[in-house]
Amino acid sequence: MFDRQLIIEAQDTLDMLREGRLMLVTAESCTGGLIAGLLTSIAGSSDIVDRGFVTYSNEAKSEMLGVPLSLIEQYGAVSEQVAREMAEGALRNSRANVSISVTGIAGPGGGSEHKPVGLVHLACARTQMPTHHVRMTYGDIGRNEVRHAAIGTALAMIRQSISQGGGMLA
Repeated sequence: MFDRQLIIEAQDTLDMLREGRLMLVTAESCTGGLIAGLLTSIAGSSDIVDRGFVTYSNEAKSEMLGVPLSLIEQYGAVSEQVAREMAEGALRNSRANVSISVTGIAGPGGGSEHKPVGLVHLACARTQMPTHHVRMTYGDIGRNEVRHAAIGTALAMIRQSISQGGGMLA
């Protein structure tokens, strides 16, 4: 299901979370739970992965994560603002202290001039730290390829957050 490189990156991410005594929550739209699925495919992940939210619809983003529908209406579900709110809402609605969120257009359709297929917004939030956002434009490379690329970016963002912020905060 996942290529060898993603499994290696997932193991490295879990190792860093474990070393930092950190717990992770995911909030996924276009990846549909694949980040949580990848991480939990590795034995021993249950002490690190608290839960995963699959919030594919706008209503799910609002009901499960507290993303205001007015924000989604103003900026669109695929936006920096919504990705940040998803990550922060996942923290508020879990026992985790690190979160990753993903919202994007995997294709093959659904894109527009301003939001093309392959556009993905990701955000990583940590307790007592600023939320970090990344906008990726992978291009119209295929649905599975966009989703797998987003997983790789998400794992890198989590590792970067741990490297910059260290382990558990007091």
